[in-house]
Amino acid sequence: MVASVATLIAILVLALIVVSQAVRILREYERGVVFTLGRYTGTKGPGLFLLVPVVQQMVRVDLRVIVDEVPPQDVISHDNVSVKVNAVIYYRVVDPERAVIQVTNFTAATSQLAQTTLRWVLGKHDLDQMLAERDKLNADIQDVLDKQTEGWGIKVSNVEIKRIDLDESMIRAIARQAEAERARRAKIINAEGEQQAAAKLVEAARILAPTPQAMQLRYLATLFDIAGERSSTIVFPFPIDLMQAWTNRAAPTG
Repeated sequence: MVASVATLIAILVLALIVVSQAVRILREYERGVVFTLGRYTGTKGPGLFLLVPVVQQMVRVDLRVIVDEVPPQDVISHDNVSVKVNAVIYYRVVDPERAVIQVTNFTAATSQLAQTTLRWVLGKHDLDQMLAERDKLNADIQDVLDKQTEGWGIKVSNVEIKRIDLDESMIRAIARQAEAERARRAKIINAEGEQQAAAKLVEAARILAPTPQAMQLRYLATLFDIAGERSSTIVFPFPIDLMQAWTNRAAPTG
């Protein structure tokens, strides 16, 4: 009697072990790549399904977006400037079969590929392009990564360059360059203002020249403006025609 009870308990325990090995439950974002005697026989999930113990094995794959931070990479730009760049990539598994069969560890492989691609793409651009065209560089890196990981069943959805670090000497050089550029623009703006003011003065002179009375009124207006500034200098308008007559009289006759 005791032996039969022990046998029954052993059978129940063995049955529970077999059932626990056979029953699989996968969440909505999970898939199971099933191998039967070492050969791929399908992808299961989500939900409840059964496996044949010992004969079948399953590799669980997460389909959610994976966020991987690329560590800082030493990059030499096209104009021979050394910088450190780090980025973040967003990718997910779209084909669980290829992600398991075609590559040993798709997360490590994608991370290493992202590092080399980051250095390769940025190395083709100048420093100014790295700083000013970050969106374009993100798109270029994402496009290259996506094409290379397609055979692994991986979809790279986005790449974001986080930081571009420069050494102190380069930062000072960029600051001097920006200051020189601002000075150049200020000089250009000042020269353009002088040019426009000269053009307006010439236009005003052409308008006032035919009418001497208008010129006298302009003299009086200028005198009024100077008097309003509390200046100690008194300016009297001197008619141009009187000056010309005086000049002609003082000139020696041949």
